[in-house]
Amino acid sequence: MRIAIEHKTTYRYPGEVLHSAQYLHLTPCNNASQRVADWHILAPGQITAWEDAFGNACHTLVEDRPTTEIVITAKGHVDTTDVAGILPLDKDDPPVEIFLRPTPLTRLTAEIKTFSQGFAAGVADNRVEGLHALMMGIRNHVSFETDTSHSQSTAAEALAQGKGVCQDHAHLFLACCRSLGVPARYVGGYLFDGPQDKAFTAGHAWAAAWVEELGWVSFDVANTVCGTERHVGVAVGLDYNDVAPIRGMRAGGQGDEQMEVAVWVLSV
Repeated sequence: MRIAIEHKTTYRYPGEVLHSAQYLHLTPCNNASQRVADWHILAPGQITAWEDAFGNACHTLVEDRPTTEIVITAKGHVDTTDVAGILPLDKDDPPVEIFLRPTPLTRLTAEIKTFSQGFAAGVADNRVEGLHALMMGIRNHVSFETDTSHSQSTAAEALAQGKGVCQDHAHLFLACCRSLGVPARYVGGYLFDGPQDKAFTAGHAWAAAWVEELGWVSFDVANTVCGTERHVGVAVGLDYNDVAPIRGMRAGGQGDEQMEVAVWVLSV
């Protein structure tokens, strides 16, 4: 199917920003499940393309003219194919063992280790079926509730609170997989979830676990499905911080910025 995406981020500042530099993960990748038909990033300043250590398409945006507002819009079309959520290892991918590494957002606690051990036998017996059981177990334990976490919420907090959003589900899945010795990576992207009455305020997130005989198998814990033709991946990493759509720094601005995000994901 063809999916049209528009991701608009607006920053407003109480005083003039004299200089800003931002890293962008806003460009979908090409792989077995998707091909980018066209894609554009519209923003003030100078944009430089590069590729990070995970093979993600990245851009650096530098604005050195004084301003009180910066608008960054990424948009285009992606053609997707249903591959049952399975992506083969790309020749340029880093070693899968890297994705066993814990991070501050996915650190292992005694509670996570105990929770994951409940699925250890199933994962050892049949990795795919065991990971499906883990996905369902996390979703049953952690309900989906908006405004219950933030970008730096941890897997341990999601498990303790029993609620969170797709990012929290993905982080907890990663932590459990790594506790069980299964390499797993965070995937940031978009999900076509039917007609939209209003813009989303964020993209989507899921996880992918390594299964030796198959490759990377995606698990969208929030929706309890593997990847489908409705999913569009943008970037992968160890956790959210590796794939954040926009991260950066600024000089000036005199206080806290205001940020508005509007995301449209449509089938065309």
